[in-house]
Amino acid sequence: MIALLVIDMQNAFFETPELAEQQDRVVSECNRLLEGFAKAGHAALLVGTEHERDKSTWTLSMLDDDQGFIFRGSAQAQSVPGLAKGDLPQLNKTRDSAFVGTNLLSRLRNWGADEVVLAGVSTHNCIAQTAADAFAHNIRVTYGKDAMASEADQDAADMLRILSTTYRQPIQSTEEILARLDGAK
Repeated sequence: MIALLVIDMQNAFFETPELAEQQDRVVSECNRLLEGFAKAGHAALLVGTEHERDKSTWTLSMLDDDQGFIFRGSAQAQSVPGLAKGDLPQLNKTRDSAFVGTNLLSRLRNWGADEVVLAGVSTHNCIAQTAADAFAHNIRVTYGKDAMASEADQDAADMLRILSTTYRQPIQSTEEILARLDGAK
């Protein structure tokens, strides 16, 4: 079983000009993956970041700067317009990795997923950290290159190069991923 993790497709992340100009493409490609996974009977999960205003969930950099971000219930925390989220299950996180402080591993085990396809933003942060932690849990990772974006292109390229080589995590197009789904149950 392959599970799709659509990470941080929230308004807050697309406030930067670098991601704003990629939003339509990333939403479209995430939707193609979501549709393909549903059609093939594979699991999908929307992973988002949300923090509390009382600083209890803030990262070190947020605490150092005394600047919170993506507060629960805010417009920033909402999914970007056009994302086909339907009634998909959702997972909230407070760190870059979707594994830290969440029940993601239990969900993947319950689904019988031994591989995740990662899509969303930002390639060099949340996607990369989630991928590294997946490797630590013996879960294979494939990067959905058409359905990912970053505000730091060089950092994203460097992270993908390191992770895909060191951890043997392939980088595939939406078409390549969708073509594999029927044989991966």
